[in-house]
Amino acid sequence: MKRVIHLPLGRADYAPTYALQQQLQRMRQGGEIGDIVITVEHDPVFTIGRSGSRRNILVSEQERERSRIPVYEIDRGGDITYHGPGQLVCYPIIDLRGYRRDIKWYIASLEQAMIDLCAGFGVKAERRAGYPGVWVKERKIASIGVSVRHWVTMHGLAFNVDVNKEHFAMINPCGLPIEMASLVDLAPAEVTMARVTKALLSRMREIFDWDILTGNAGEYWRKQDV
Repeated sequence: MKRVIHLPLGRADYAPTYALQQQLQRMRQGGEIGDIVITVEHDPVFTIGRSGSRRNILVSEQERERSRIPVYEIDRGGDITYHGPGQLVCYPIIDLRGYRRDIKWYIASLEQAMIDLCAGFGVKAERRAGYPGVWVKERKIASIGVSVRHWVTMHGLAFNVDVNKEHFAMINPCGLPIEMASLVDLAPAEVTMARVTKALLSRMREIFDWDILTGNAGEYWRKQDV
């Protein structure tokens, strides 16, 4: 099994979390640390990946500013997405040379973890060819966007537990005119962020053969310059 440190950040703003990811990726590339997985709920934010465009923001700049939702253009794959309270975001910072040097396999593994998570809550979810993420019929419940440098990953997945749909309606998620779903609206079982986080980490533990230990996020915050 591969030892992985889990850093639960709780609720956190996007900018310092992004800076933390960048620092941890550099440290992992240099062999200073082992594999790490971050879980977090972000304050409301739109992020635009390398293939994205502000054209997929459907409201005026004035309306967006009134909503106090910032926009960050970042180095992950994909188009625009929303992060906010009620959404579980997971950022694995892992060296794929210890697994498989195959980015498609890595993305498929993240998808499988979330498909299995949904099944555990009584919801049938699936992949859709050509569109990374996880779908429940015509609605998307989870998004994936990653960056890999020297085989070390960054960014990751966003799973909708009980997300603000009005904020998602301000954009074309992933550049598509689609509706997003939340697990709380679909599952017959009780849904809480704690239960979903535990279920996701359990599935990732099995898929990636992890031995997960909980770490102190403060130790890593102090190692960076934000």
